[in-house]
Amino acid sequence: MNKAILRLAIPNIVSNVTIPLLGMIDIAIAGRIGDDSTIGALAIGTAIFNFIYWNFSFLRMGTSGLAAQAYGADNKRECANILARSMIVAVGIALLLLIFNRPIGAAAMKIMEGSEEVMALAAEYFFVRIWAAPAAIGIFALHGWLTGMQDATTPMVVAILNNLINIAASLWFVFGMDMGVVGIAWGTVVAQYAALLITLIIIFLRYKAYVREVSLRECLNMEPMVRFFRINSDAFLRTLCVCTVYTCFTAFSARFGDTILATNELLMQLFMLFSYMLDGFCYAAESLTGRFIGERNRASLRECIRLLAVWCGAVAAVYIVAYIFWWEPILGIFTSSPTIMACAEEYIWWIVMVPLVGFIPFLIDGILIGATKTRIMRNTTFWALVAFFALYFSLRSALGNCALWIAFIGFIVVRFALMLVATKGMNTDLLMDTSKE
Repeated sequence: MNKAILRLAIPNIVSNVTIPLLGMIDIAIAGRIGDDSTIGALAIGTAIFNFIYWNFSFLRMGTSGLAAQAYGADNKRECANILARSMIVAVGIALLLLIFNRPIGAAAMKIMEGSEEVMALAAEYFFVRIWAAPAAIGIFALHGWLTGMQDATTPMVVAILNNLINIAASLWFVFGMDMGVVGIAWGTVVAQYAALLITLIIIFLRYKAYVREVSLRECLNMEPMVRFFRINSDAFLRTLCVCTVYTCFTAFSARFGDTILATNELLMQLFMLFSYMLDGFCYAAESLTGRFIGERNRASLRECIRLLAVWCGAVAAVYIVAYIFWWEPILGIFTSSPTIMACAEEYIWWIVMVPLVGFIPFLIDGILIGATKTRIMRNTTFWALVAFFALYFSLRSALGNCALWIAFIGFIVVRFALMLVATKGMNTDLLMDTSKE
């Protein structure tokens, strides 16, 4: 079982690690072609797309759980139909983004605050990169399906190739074609379509036996399509709640001044480093939970959950030790400001608590996605969101920035507690009951 977990977790961890590395390279390129306004424009443009795409990550979640269950049941026809359904939905979402790209872009620029020069460059970046939307959304669907099919290697290989192509294309457009920040956007567009094409080729070659089982009539059958949309809509609302917490965390941080804002954002980078590692095991939980539910294998499901908890706990312990003893050199990678470092020392213990209280909720998320219990995820995350706002607004006048961290920790803890209650302590019989999903 440990081999099965690591076979799925390690490639996903590698894929996740490439994400911040690419962002750092894009910033480095931007830093060579202009002043602070160029970097600021890239930061704003990237933040907008991160928000958009993160909210559409529900497509990966829903597809992953359904595909894993069909794979475990050895139902090739349904595996193929799930792939087709997810791509139909992906195409529909992508078309809407392209059709409404102007009002979406205008609204995003109004929400984001920056100088006139920065916002002008950010708009140029946005209206080029938006053309990568069909590829980006399609990759969500395809990688979700591959995760459900117990294949973590293909998404890893595609992620690495995507990043290499992105870097090469961006360098060419920026320095070879002298296109400035727009060149970075075009580099992303080229890379994402290349990644989509590579993924499709691999699927058609490696999963030919599944692809040829696609039945358009069954694929468009109302009952499975309604279930597909319901699961994905629940996942979307859950993700929207999570995005709201992160967005408000930044917005509320800004109210305490620039130093607190910068400190909180850097400390959240430590949280992201933790999440990139833990997400690898959560993806493994999605794949294996769905597979064992499809196989109706209760014993393997219980053992899988137990071992995943051990692995996630070990990861959390490593990060806790690292944050306690080496937080200064880690943060020193991101800043050399003595003021920020002094401020970080005051609040570092809050980020130390995050792995301690957060590793189990991360794991449960993965298990619930594999079990397609997205309604539980939706409901518990909503009430945790309510708890976040309640804690912050009731404590901010007395505790200031500490109230914000208490609210964030509270959000995680409330989710954890409510998910345990809703699943009756991760009862395997409840997890395996898909009749209401």
